[in-house]
Amino acid sequence: MRHHRIAAIPGDGIGPEVVTAALEVLAVLAARDGGFRLDVTSFGWGSDRYRRTGALMPADGVAQLRGFDAILFGAVGAPDVPDHVTLWGLRLAICQGLDQFANVRPTRILPGVQSPLRGIGPDALDWVIVRENSEGEYAGQGGRSHRGQPHEIATETAIFTRTGVERIMRFAFELARARPRRRLTVVTKSNAQRHGLVLWDEIAAEVARDVPEVSWDKMLVDAMTVRMTLHPQSIDTVVATNLHADILSDLAAALAGSIGIAPTANLDPTRRAPSMFEPIHGSAFDITGKGIANPVGTFWSAAMMLDHLGETAAAARLMAAVEGALADPACHTPDLGGTATTRAMTDAVIAGLGR
Repeated sequence: MRHHRIAAIPGDGIGPEVVTAALEVLAVLAARDGGFRLDVTSFGWGSDRYRRTGALMPADGVAQLRGFDAILFGAVGAPDVPDHVTLWGLRLAICQGLDQFANVRPTRILPGVQSPLRGIGPDALDWVIVRENSEGEYAGQGGRSHRGQPHEIATETAIFTRTGVERIMRFAFELARARPRRRLTVVTKSNAQRHGLVLWDEIAAEVARDVPEVSWDKMLVDAMTVRMTLHPQSIDTVVATNLHADILSDLAAALAGSIGIAPTANLDPTRRAPSMFEPIHGSAFDITGKGIANPVGTFWSAAMMLDHLGETAAAARLMAAVEGALADPACHTPDLGGTATTRAMTDAVIAGLGR
């Protein structure tokens, strides 16, 4: 039997609710599959720990995670803790500490889910957005001085290295080559950001010569938002900077019907460190404890985790069960316009795994 060590970090808000649901589904799936087992260790890191100790995770937290095969993450953020404290104290600390440089966010319209785009069919929106996940606008470089003075200064320096840009570009081109349409769009803002993002353009052209099977084009990020809403069928695989892809992937999730269904993989493609899988929604304290959080984004993230671990048949079985449940409007949670609970959706997916 294949054993996989999983670190579960439920985090804040609805994070524990959706991670608990996903772990329950994964346990049923592993038991019914019979070929693998998930050994799960949970870590109580997040805003509650910050309030007690002043840190969201221990100083050796990244080192503790290195021994695992994968990480399942819920959400981080609390109304009474500044967002930059929670983000840099946990999620970004893990992603950067483990050099999970490729953030992968698939988007498609799942069965039973209605896109807000008028008259669009499910086949017209099937994208993968690749986000550079280690540098760029979220490099953490900058500072503040003369605080409280009229001439107070705050700088935020975007960092683009040839190593960082080339490795994400090669990852994106290879991912595009593995998809049926073999099409990649490189998104920048190189007309205004004339140093770092011109480097992006130049490296994209260099890498493209090594992957002639992939057809590619370039878009400025503002024009890309228009293309996503007016010509979604023209898009397949997308690669963009840390900030631009963060924004575009949230738009993509909304266009696919709900941010509650969207998954994320934070990958170390070299596999020197474990990769982390999470829904893209936040901690959603407005619905925490009400039992109505949509667990689909976490289920889909868990399926991506299984695929990464080599359990491709189990991953496909899980997604089939998710799609089967979503096809029934009675399983739609409020973000999808329904009245179903997290429990009801979880039960429907578990029932689907037995078919």
